[in-house]
Amino acid sequence: MEWKLGFISEKDFRSHVQATIMKYGEKLDSFDLKRFNSNLIDPVKLIFDKSVYRASWEEIVNNEIFRQRDKSNNNDIGYFHQNIFSYFSGCEVPQSGWDVIYRNPDGIRMPEGDVVHTVYVEMKNKHNTMNSASSAKTYIKMQGQILEDDDCACLLVEAIAKKSQNIKWATKVDGKNVQHRLIRRVSMDQFYTILTGDSQAFHSMCMALPGVINSVVNEGDGVKVPSDTVVQELKGAAGLYEGYPEDLAMAMAVYMLGFSTYQGFAEQIGQKIGVGKDTLLKQLYEYAKKCSLRENLF
Repeated sequence: MEWKLGFISEKDFRSHVQATIMKYGEKLDSFDLKRFNSNLIDPVKLIFDKSVYRASWEEIVNNEIFRQRDKSNNNDIGYFHQNIFSYFSGCEVPQSGWDVIYRNPDGIRMPEGDVVHTVYVEMKNKHNTMNSASSAKTYIKMQGQILEDDDCACLLVEAIAKKSQNIKWATKVDGKNVQHRLIRRVSMDQFYTILTGDSQAFHSMCMALPGVINSVVNEGDGVKVPSDTVVQELKGAAGLYEGYPEDLAMAMAVYMLGFSTYQGFAEQIGQKIGVGKDTLLKQLYEYAKKCSLRENLF
């Protein structure tokens, strides 16, 4: 298939996608029951969610695993959004200071008609990720840069903005409303336009992205495929509750993740498998893993 992105080669784009996927690192490691509960889940919430959303245990558990993996994935996607510009003509991605610096000896025209030769960029994933103190600090940094270099503009670039825009950034510093025509708030599509001169550049990148991701993942290239065992292990733990309805037995297994030392829970299950409170959860993990290996547990 013909490569349609003129601002980055297919080889470089593929390399960047692969590097981003590898950033996922240990988040691609498989979840067992112990890892699943390493930060202590809320059993009551899981049971409410299962009932209210009419979901199966498999769906609820897999959603929780996805949530745990997703908590730190935003940094990896931030890496994708920022570091792709290292492949763009005229762009630099510094190790510190600014997220991106773009230089064009032919000039960069701003919406109000100003022409500058350097653009300094602070990049945010979402429009609402900065509080007032962070906004003020960033604005002051941009003011300082413009005072030092009057042939530049400073941009707050948002990957997920409320809308496509390239506007003066109006914010508050020390309680005062401030804005400057060379300090701007820019959506990611408009930033791609500034760099490439093509208003469709970001759209074109997004259209190419799914196919390249699938190609990288399907070819292996060191990408792990998680094999989570949490549901099977919970079913193993539920096997301790002989005579209980299956759904209640699973609920008891989930309760034990958070309430293994709580009064009532610990005594009941501890007596059943013959251990005390202090070793109960460790034994429960071991029992659950052992039982999860059995075929046709239910």
